[in-house]
Amino acid sequence: MKADMGRRYRAYPTDGQGQVLTRWGHTVRALWNVALEQRMYLWEQRRYTLRSAEQCKQLTAGRADLEWLGELPAQAGQQILRQLDQAHDNFWNLQAGFPRRKKRGHRLSIPFPGQAIEIRKLNRKWAEVRLPKLGWLRFRLSRAIGGTVRNATVSRDGNGWHISFGIHTGRQPGAPNKKLACGVDFGVAVSAFVSTETTPRLMPPTLTANEKNRLKALEQRRARQLTYAKKHNGGRYSRRLRQTITQIAKLTARRTNRRRDFTHKLTTDLAKNHGMIGIEDLRVKNMTKTAKGSVETPGKKVRAKACLNRAILDGTPGERRRQLEYKTRIYGSVLVAVPPFHTSQTCAACGLVDPQSRQGCGRLFACTRCGHEDDADHNASVEIEARARRTSGSDINSTHSAPRVRVRASRPRRTREAQRPAHAG
Repeated sequence: MKADMGRRYRAYPTDGQGQVLTRWGHTVRALWNVALEQRMYLWEQRRYTLRSAEQCKQLTAGRADLEWLGELPAQAGQQILRQLDQAHDNFWNLQAGFPRRKKRGHRLSIPFPGQAIEIRKLNRKWAEVRLPKLGWLRFRLSRAIGGTVRNATVSRDGNGWHISFGIHTGRQPGAPNKKLACGVDFGVAVSAFVSTETTPRLMPPTLTANEKNRLKALEQRRARQLTYAKKHNGGRYSRRLRQTITQIAKLTARRTNRRRDFTHKLTTDLAKNHGMIGIEDLRVKNMTKTAKGSVETPGKKVRAKACLNRAILDGTPGERRRQLEYKTRIYGSVLVAVPPFHTSQTCAACGLVDPQSRQGCGRLFACTRCGHEDDADHNASVEIEARARRTSGSDINSTHSAPRVRVRASRPRRTREAQRPAHAG
C-alpha cells in the first residue's frame, strides 16, 4: 500500500524541538553523503553494489560508536538509506540522474516511516504528531489528512518548519469527463496560452519591485560578508552573515510559494475543464544549457542566455507537466505530449511551416501563404492541439479544425548563375 497523495502542513516546534530538529537535519545530510561515498567506492573498486539492507547493519554499529549519529532516531537513518536505494534505482532505470551529495546549504529534512509516528487531532484547526525521541510536534491542520499515513518528512525552509505526509487514499482514476480538448503553449513572455481561449494566462510577478531590490541588496551584502569571513574569520560565519542568509531565504521561499500557487491553480483548472490536454514534449535540460565556453573558445551572449535560462526555469515547465500527469488521471482527462518542432512556425489554418511567418520573436503570426494572422502563442497552442489529436487518435470534441498534413514552405531553387558571386568572371 503505497502513498498516492501528499499533504503538507506548517509545523510549530518549541525552541528545544527546533534545535534538536536542526541537529538531526545536519546528521541526515552527513549520513546521506557517507552512504553515497561508500557505495561509489565499492562500485569503483570492486564492482560491488551495496544496498540499504547491508548498510542498515553498519548503521546499527555506527550508532553505538558515534554519539552524533546515535542521537538520530534509527527509523530516520534507515529511511535515508531506503531513499538512497530509490535514487539509485531511478538512475539505473534512466528516470533521473546519478544521486548527488547534499551541501551544507541544502534544505534540512528528516524522514520517518509511517509506522514510527502517531497523529492525534486537538481541535478543528490544530493537530500534533508524535515523533521518535522528540515527542509531540504541533502543526496547523489546514486541511484534512484524508487517508492512511505511509511516511512523514519534517523540513525547514525560509518560512519555518513544515511536516509533509505521504497518504494512501485509494482513489481510483476518474471516469472520462467528455469535455473539450485543448492545446497549451507554455512560454516565457506568456506563461500559458490555451487554444480554446482568446487571452493568455499570465503568472503574477513572484516578487514585487521593492522585494527584488531588497533581494539584490541582500545578495550583495552576503557577498561582502563572505569575503570578509574568508579573509579574517577563517571562513567562519558571523552572526550578521547568518541573519543575511536567513533574510534571503525568506524572500526566496516567498517567491517559490507564489510560483507554486500559480502552477497548482493553472494545472487544476486545465485538468478539470478539458477532456484532453496537449502540451509540448520539452527537453528543459537541453533548453537551459549554458552558453559559457572555455578560454580558447568562449561562448557568445552568455549573459543573455543566462537571463533566458532563468526565465524558462521560472515558468517550471517540468513541474507543470508532472502535476498535469497525476491531475488528469484524477479528473478524467488525458494528457498528450507532442513533438515541439516548429510549433511556433506552423500555420494553424493551412499547415505551412515557414520561419518567415513569424518575424523575430514578435507576438504576431502572419502566414506567408494564406494570410492567416493570430497571436503567435495562440497559433502554436492550436497547432499543439491538432498534433495531440492526431497522436492520440482521440474523438474528443474540439472547437478548432486543422489539416492532417503539415507542409513546409517551398523555396525557389537557386541556379548556378544566381549562386555565382557577382565579381566572378
